Amino acid sequence: MSLLSLLVLHGPNLNLLGRREPGVYGLLTLDDINTALRSQAERLNAQLEIFQSNHEGTLVDRIQASLDLHQGILINPGAYTHTSVAIRDAISAVALPTVEVHLSNIHQRETFRHHSYIAPVAVGQICGFGADSYRLGLDALVTQLRRQPDKPV
Repeated sequence: MSLLSLLVLHGPNLNLLGRREPGVYGLLTLDDINTALRSQAERLNAQLEIFQSNHEGTLVDRIQASLDLHQGILINPGAYTHTSVAIRDAISAVALPTVEVHLSNIHQRETFRHHSYIAPVAVGQICGFGADSYRLGLDALVTQLRRQPDKPV
């Protein structure tokens, strides 16, 4: 089984995890989540490039740069989920299997959070399981990539 290379993107305000609305987002920090993801990736025979930005264009640049470098993307677009056609188009353009994750259940929150521009171009969406959403998303992405018969990984 070959080593997978995956891009993990965290969108705006996720750098404040552990401090920002802990009743909604939990007490774990972004570093805690990234540490857990790295451990899990090692068990799954995958390597991760992990990046967080509060800037839409910077996230788009990272998505575009992933072409020919990574086999898949795990993304929590944060608020850009509901607003960014640019991130959606970048994911579509690179055509890498992408899993969208959210700590909270966006479908149980404010109405404006119910719509995702990312979901239609993603393999799937996992939300509402706190930090476990990332773990579940990484498992799902790796499983999806290893199932693709035309792309040996």
